Amino acid sequence: MRLNPARRPLLPRLLLGLIALFVLIQLVPYGRAHANPTVQAQPRWDSPQTEALFTRACADCHSHATVWPWYSNVAPISWLVQRHVDEGRSRFNVNVPGFGRDADEAAKEVRSGGMPEPTYLPMHPEARLNAQEKQQLAAGLEATFGGKREGGEAEGEGR
Repeated sequence: MRLNPARRPLLPRLLLGLIALFVLIQLVPYGRAHANPTVQAQPRWDSPQTEALFTRACADCHSHATVWPWYSNVAPISWLVQRHVDEGRSRFNVNVPGFGRDADEAAKEVRSGGMPEPTYLPMHPEARLNAQEKQQLAAGLEATFGGKREGGEAEGEGR
């Protein structure tokens, strides 16, 4: 005896629909063009330690040296990753001239635990900073980018 299609169990049909939707959203191009922009400026870090802490905890979203993990090519996760990188680069980017103007705000975010973002840490445990590292990174950001020179450029810009 054959079941009426309307009487087939809902779960297999729902699962098939979700799989089809997952395949279809892979066709949406946003979030998969992962060419890092050309580096326009390099900071003169106050110390190798500040540079290492920044690279470990901040560079993926706040520089043009983003390391794109495999899951950044799979929608819908790719959309979230791309949005986080786009937002991070627009707020504070060490590879763009004039980036130093937001160093104080970046240091405050690091000290308060707002950066690195809590959603970033599960997949990037190396970015987790202890209290001492947070303080060192925040102080290093202020020392590298904090002071203003004539012409409005922050210290540490360019190389």
